[in-house]
Amino acid sequence: MSEHRRHHRPAPREAAFFDEYVGAADPALLAEAAERAAVLLIRGARTSDDTGVAERLVHLADTEGIEAIAEVWSHAAADSLAGCLWRLYLLRSWVYADPAGVARQFEAGRSRAEFARVVAGVADPPGPDELRAMVDEVLRGIAAGEFADVLLRAAAFARVVAAGRATLHDVPDADVRRMLVLGEQLEAAGHLELASRLA
Repeated sequence: MSEHRRHHRPAPREAAFFDEYVGAADPALLAEAAERAAVLLIRGARTSDDTGVAERLVHLADTEGIEAIAEVWSHAAADSLAGCLWRLYLLRSWVYADPAGVARQFEAGRSRAEFARVVAGVADPPGPDELRAMVDEVLRGIAAGEFADVLLRAAAFARVVAAGRATLHDVPDADVRRMLVLGEQLEAAGHLELASRLA
């Protein structure tokens, strides 16, 4: 007694299933586009005769919005050009959002990270205005200076702030680690940039 099993064809998937994936951003393409935009921005800034380019670079997050920059660069690898630019603009936005708090944290870390303090190049005493001036000067270096120096200076600044945060009882450990990681990422990228320049 054999019973014939009826063969069932797979049910067609709902159109909504495919709609969910069609047009979804390919992470590899997004990363490539982010890096290409970063390269073009840096190359354009360095080869331009326009003296206002450096100032436009400094204020890019102000004019375009940090959200727009995040959408393009925030998922990029820390050692990519796009990832470096994201971290630099994030640092500047944070300094401008809370200059007094940043000054307090930097002041608290100055004596604990002497070498980093010197590399960061913040005027003494490091008040809110001095910190805003320093972070803007760092970003101007994208157009005019060596990119490795820009990254290493920003990394040093982050290290001093991380050291300061570690001494303040009202700063959570997660915030200390976050700033320390940011400093380490920028420093590693700066050393890679130096190595590629010397190769």
